[in-house]
Amino acid sequence: MKETYVVRAKKIVTAGPLGAIEQGALVVEDGILLRVVPEGELTPEERALPLVDFGELTVTPALADCHCHLLEYAAGSLYPVAEPAHLLAGKALLLNALCSGVTALGEQICGHPACGLSVEEYRQAVEGLPLTVRFALCGITLGTEGAPHYSALTGSAPVEKYDLLSPQLLGDLVEGNDYPGENVFLNATPANLPLTLTPQAGELVFQREELLQIVKEYHRRGKRVGVHVGGRQGIQMALDCKVDVLHHAHGITPAQMRQAALQGAMVVATPLGGTHLSPNPPEEIAALLEAGVEIAIATDAYLPPSEGLGLSPGKLYGTESLMLLAQPAMVLLREKGWSENDCLRLLTAAPAKVMGCENRFGQLLPGMEATFLAARGIPGLEVTKPEDIRAVYHRGKAVIQRL
Repeated sequence: MKETYVVRAKKIVTAGPLGAIEQGALVVEDGILLRVVPEGELTPEERALPLVDFGELTVTPALADCHCHLLEYAAGSLYPVAEPAHLLAGKALLLNALCSGVTALGEQICGHPACGLSVEEYRQAVEGLPLTVRFALCGITLGTEGAPHYSALTGSAPVEKYDLLSPQLLGDLVEGNDYPGENVFLNATPANLPLTLTPQAGELVFQREELLQIVKEYHRRGKRVGVHVGGRQGIQMALDCKVDVLHHAHGITPAQMRQAALQGAMVVATPLGGTHLSPNPPEEIAALLEAGVEIAIATDAYLPPSEGLGLSPGKLYGTESLMLLAQPAMVLLREKGWSENDCLRLLTAAPAKVMGCENRFGQLLPGMEATFLAARGIPGLEVTKPEDIRAVYHRGKAVIQRL
């Protein structure tokens, strides 16, 4: 028995080629969008279907955060959990994301000095949940004294840099990787620690030839690769080695923006922070887009905010702040003449593409998943609080309801 119904709302912003539709309607069948049309174009048969009426609310694709650390690093940072309760804390953060309108997450697994859970245990933890989680398997270099290295496949045991380049470990990381996240930490990272505790944050970890070796292995296996990078020198190395996705890219120059656009490299901007440098300001995000770079905004959750953002110092911000972090850039783009539809793509269609899911969700188009939300305005552009998200649907099923 097929489950078919109609959704109507005052406005539907599709984040795709259909643009924004006033007094719009969705026709949903078995979790898939059949039609996305003005309400007046519904057929008599469609008008007879069960109706979900969102009245004056705005319907958009559900949000995607393509760069976060909820299950591995954030769980122990936010909750006083030992390893047996670690995944329970992580699931609480997944629920928080869902309540904030985020139904797709790009989760980084990097190896953690205080937690030895395996990639398989993380994957099992999200099975059957009403959201999409894509895992990036990473090798990480912390900016603490000695710049220790870890990897997604070696848990809490530190490794040497040559291990991250070894055919066995590198091949296993590539083979198990879902999408181009922070697969390679080109710079040592401060993680979510103060810079005073991470004196080696920002140091370049790999030489050009070493990075090229890693990139070639990903591409040889038909996979895209992403890097954690900040600063002109590291960004240039990443571009010259044909990296597919630059995460952070703090400090990118206009010339590098043009090179990224020519190469088709995407950028995942993290306005909250995440590297040793100041994060992407709204003007830089706008300049990237104007240069022709496809860009997604992500949280890198959970992080303390960089200075100058007007956020509470020392507090860790996560997926619930995705709309808030994106708003300055989205408002600036709107002032520059970008459509509300194109602004919304920063939180929907673009991160879906980073995650390799652009044909599944991120836009409201016939044939795609009926994964959407109803809000008091356009997420990020007009509303920033999770409570403004009144309903969330994942593959046609209501999963959050504040109506």
